[in-house]
Amino acid sequence: MVKRRSFLTGLGSAAAAQAAPPGVSGVPVRASSSGLPPRKVVVGTAMQPFWVKHPGLEARLDELVGIVDRMVQESKKAYGRGLDLAILPEVAITGEAGRDALATSVPFDGPVNKAFTQAAREHHCYIVVPTYLREANDSKVCSNAAILVGRQGEVMGTYRKVHLVVSGDGRTMENGTTAGKEQPVFDCDFGKLGIQICYDMEFDGGWEELGRKGADLIAWPTQSPQTAQPAARAMAQRYYIVSSTWRHNASMFEPTGKIVAQIRPPQQVLVREIDLSYAILPWSGKLRNGKALQEKYGDRIGFRYYEDEDCGIFWSNDARTPVRQMVQSLGLLEAEEELMRVRESYRKAGVPG
Repeated sequence: MVKRRSFLTGLGSAAAAQAAPPGVSGVPVRASSSGLPPRKVVVGTAMQPFWVKHPGLEARLDELVGIVDRMVQESKKAYGRGLDLAILPEVAITGEAGRDALATSVPFDGPVNKAFTQAAREHHCYIVVPTYLREANDSKVCSNAAILVGRQGEVMGTYRKVHLVVSGDGRTMENGTTAGKEQPVFDCDFGKLGIQICYDMEFDGGWEELGRKGADLIAWPTQSPQTAQPAARAMAQRYYIVSSTWRHNASMFEPTGKIVAQIRPPQQVLVREIDLSYAILPWSGKLRNGKALQEKYGDRIGFRYYEDEDCGIFWSNDARTPVRQMVQSLGLLEAEEELMRVRESYRKAGVPG
């Protein structure tokens, strides 16, 4: 049996019309979203271990729906409205695969479908539902999967983990699990959602593909609580990443690479509002660490400026005025635009690389 814990420890056209310059590693990042109207999204995530003895499917489903209920309550308390997206931890329904992933797996049709479609309808939110999934078209195949349920209880699609943990002898992947082959992006009413699962973090391809497809937000159900790699991937691809974990922390990473929100034990539920239409601005004397925009627009603009990184992330609180318009009103350039300007000067000067 694979010792996974020890193994793992060792909207569209308006944005696309704007530049999509190279990322940190030279890989294209998603197009800037700053020209779009504000897109406030309340995201809930959780941290809970599932190494305990499985209580039975009905009890586990009640437990997980209860976690979603808590997220909704926290959202109403903090923001006066319900949740937009709930993300549960990796294989939360089934727990670990044990020696036989197929025997552990469950079909989506039946009790799982009923529990989460009902919860999604009741709370009018999207839910990322992770489990070892017994495939409907072949009862002898299972995947480490995350099913996305829509606000009306509709199944919007499924991401099947591509990068499964491989046994020490190389003979099996997650005790008989079948690897996925696709990196879908789901069109939600707030933007484009991608999903990666746990060990996918170690491999560039999925993260880059989701960036090319314009993902605004990546849900990352995982057993691994790491933060350095997701921070780097969020910065390189300029999207949000939200982890839902078994231990240590659950975190929200913004496109600057900073952790915008995080919980640690004994906390279990994290809820935070983010805006998927934003501009990342580098240091400039004109910006004055964000004060120039704040003085002009007051509460109509929101931001977090990081003096230790010489940059900040800015968003609009005015439905009529995209943040890009605010930024341009002061003659400021977004981070990638500034890099493009500098690169052109380097090109003309014959600077190598």
